[in-house]
Amino acid sequence: METMRAIAPEPRPATSETLATYYGTLLQHFGPQHWWPARTRLEVIVGAILTQNTSWRNVEVAVARLRRAGLLQHRALLNAPLSRLESCIRPAGYYRQKARTLKAFASFFEDQFGGSFHRLFHLPMGECRARLLSIKGFGPETADSVLLYAGKFPIFVVDAYTRRILSRHGLVPPDADYATTQAMVHQHLKPETKVYNEFHALLVETGKTYCRPQQPRCSSCPLRPFLPVAGPVLVAGSLANSPAWALAAEEAE
Repeated sequence: METMRAIAPEPRPATSETLATYYGTLLQHFGPQHWWPARTRLEVIVGAILTQNTSWRNVEVAVARLRRAGLLQHRALLNAPLSRLESCIRPAGYYRQKARTLKAFASFFEDQFGGSFHRLFHLPMGECRARLLSIKGFGPETADSVLLYAGKFPIFVVDAYTRRILSRHGLVPPDADYATTQAMVHQHLKPETKVYNEFHALLVETGKTYCRPQQPRCSSCPLRPFLPVAGPVLVAGSLANSPAWALAAEEAE
């Protein structure tokens, strides 16, 4: 287990070379991740909604149940009784809230775009993002996952793994919000859909395998050579250092 520093200094200045090195190192270590694991664009979107606050294993179970029920079409989601939808996605947790979000997306998709992904993703990226964020239950991570993985837009998805790794390496402050972290990556990594896709997937795998909320496995992590000299950064008392938060995150992984 790696010892964390109790007080974090100012973040190290990230550079394009820094992120390119991280990307190359992780790609060499893990290989291509082939994200997003879905058969259709709608499955990507369903998965992006269901993965909120749960593990991907639970999402896979819920998606399989939706497939068996014939509910992986937007009109089927729209017309299905809410109780049936809730029953199918129960393994993903927060099933009542997520069922409503699935219906909200299906309604949005039908009413505004006639069920056409071409029409939805033909919008400029900024407008498309704003429209997605207008859907109840969609936050920045969900919207950007849809844009990147279903729409093939060059936008980086920030999640708990990304913030944990980049903050422990001193590249963003430990309390950096979504927009700050995303802006740093956008500034220093070339804006290509393939690169953003792969880098996000590689960081997720790194976070699950090595950069865990508690007892991080820094000694065997491929990014260990790039840690600050004094070791990983974590601010004492922060949300990321809260035992309750850490245990919940560990369980989800």
